[in-house]
Order: sequence, then structure tokens, then C-alpha cells
Amino acid sequence: MSGSSKARRSGGNADRSGGGQAPGSWLTRSPQPPRPGRIAAYLGLLILGAVVGAAGSLVQAAWFPGGLVLALLASAALFLASVRATGTQLGVAASAVGWLAAIVVLSAGRPEGDAMFGAGIGPLVFMLGGMAVAVMCATMSRLPQPGGGPGRLDG
Repeated sequence: MSGSSKARRSGGNADRSGGGQAPGSWLTRSPQPPRPGRIAAYLGLLILGAVVGAAGSLVQAAWFPGGLVLALLASAALFLASVRATGTQLGVAASAVGWLAAIVVLSAGRPEGDAMFGAGIGPLVFMLGGMAVAVMCATMSRLPQPGGGPGRLDG
């Protein structure tokens, strides 16, 4: 293949990339800076996630079958409320990071051999189930906006 045909091929690919925009312009657009209220909301969700994770760790071990269900329901409520409150997947991510950080810190044993989580299926179901619920809430479709019209434009 000659040099001119390579140039034509790469030039042809670059021309099809942007729909009238300069190639790569969507990468260089700077997003708006986050507002202080939104940053405070994400930090609050991070802390709330840590509290729910720590409380769930204690409850699931204390009353095994019912406590596990209660801890998973509380985690699901937190993640769903996070996406509802912020309207973004970043809200769920903030609360999930706090939740997971609390779980990891509490599951690490001390040098004396003490640990918050005991051996068994309960802690494993709590950890994996909570992470699965967080992923489900983060990947769910966007909520419909109030007052929005139909999805189709008639015209």
C-alpha cells in the first residue's frame, strides 16, 4: 500500500467522526465546574453510605436471617435514594464508595485476631448483594422528568 493511499484512508476516517464538528472537539470541551451544593451532597452521600454500611455490618451479624434482609433493604434504599436525590449515577457511586469503604474497614481483622465479620454465608451475601444492588441502581435508566411530553415529536 502506498503512502498516499494510507493518507487518504486516515483522512477519510477523520472526516466521518464528528457530524460537522472538528474531530476530537467533544474530548476537549471543558465541563462546567461543579457547584458547591452538589459537592456537599456527594460528600453527604459518601458519609451516609459509610454509616449505612457500618450499621448493616452490625445488624446482619446480630440477627442472622432477618438482619441480613434488613441490612440489604437499607443499602438498597440508600442507593435508590441517592440516584433519586442527585439524578446522576455519581450520587450512587458516592454512597457506594462510602458503603464499601465501611465494609472493607470493618472486615479487616486486627492483629489480635478480632474482626467485625464472622465466617459464614451472611457476610458474603451482604457484601456481594449490596454491591449488586449498587450496580443495579447506578445502571438503571434515567428517571422520567415531571411535565415532560411524549417521546415522539409530531410534526
